[in-house]
Amino acid sequence: MGKCADDVCVTHRSRLIFPPASWHDAVPALLVFRCHQEGEMMSELLPARSLPPIITFLTSKERPGVDAVGEGYYHAVHKESIDDVIRDVKSRHVHAILVSVSCAGAHAARVATLVREFPRIPAVALLSEIEPKTPQAVLALGHSGIRRIVDVRAVAGWKELRGALMASAGNTGQRGVLGQLTVDLAGIPEDCWKFFETLFDCSPRIGNVRTLCRHLDVHPSTMMSRFYRAGVPAPKRYLAMARLVRAALLFENPGFSIANVANHLDYSSPQSFGRHVRSLLRMNASEFRARYDGMGMFERFRSELILPYSRQLSELRPLSTPLGWLRSAAATRQLTLADQAKLRRQQTG
Repeated sequence: MGKCADDVCVTHRSRLIFPPASWHDAVPALLVFRCHQEGEMMSELLPARSLPPIITFLTSKERPGVDAVGEGYYHAVHKESIDDVIRDVKSRHVHAILVSVSCAGAHAARVATLVREFPRIPAVALLSEIEPKTPQAVLALGHSGIRRIVDVRAVAGWKELRGALMASAGNTGQRGVLGQLTVDLAGIPEDCWKFFETLFDCSPRIGNVRTLCRHLDVHPSTMMSRFYRAGVPAPKRYLAMARLVRAALLFENPGFSIANVANHLDYSSPQSFGRHVRSLLRMNASEFRARYDGMGMFERFRSELILPYSRQLSELRPLSTPLGWLRSAAATRQLTLADQAKLRRQQTG
């Protein structure tokens, strides 16, 4: 049995053992029970490290409810100060930030720094109780740049919080990229779309064609051969340029240094990232940052690798064998078997 804040007791399977004294304190515990049922299958299939990470700065009373409502949907990483939040945002990929009005109101200046340096990471404020200082805290957080506050004093508010975090979670620039690609690549084979979608939503650890092919369950030489026969650039170039689009999107956050971006995209060092930029664009990493935002780099990706090859891409099947090849292979195999049978008859006759 595990024990949460405010004497709300649950097991490791998130089941309520006995109710707390008040309805307000019961909200996190009842959510644990309800969200256990809603998220059970997702949480069993997905380990916490594979769920979208949400960085929080909350009171000890608020954390159990936030954990419960996110079971199977996101992974809450709780921090003790805004400075800890900023350090964590720089060191890992973060989908959203959640701060408590009760905690963060007194640190509005640091919250303003957080929002200003990482504008592409959505920030949400959590209101769980009203105190004499709450109105001033809400105003201070609004001036710091936080544009959404979720009131969880009623049970329905916790569900609204989950919706807010999941709607915020994810890179809006990345969604814009994929949205434009669906227009540019309308009508392409499904496995060709899977290739392009993977370029922008795969793990940053996928940094070369070999690991990309392992992820897509296709042999590297097979994929490269299919791209060559289709008359389109090599998959290595698509992957390399897509990684620069992702880098440009990260650079839209002024708080990220070149070293931070290199770390987020799993380059071995900032120097390795710089060499990658120079080999593709003939400029250094600082010039790249100054010249391109995310959509600007994506427009270059489109103009060089998508729009000139729209006809060829409409026929590209990088992950599955075309039906004509299968028929040809089957016919060849049948012919070979027939020849073998004929030879055996000749030998026995």
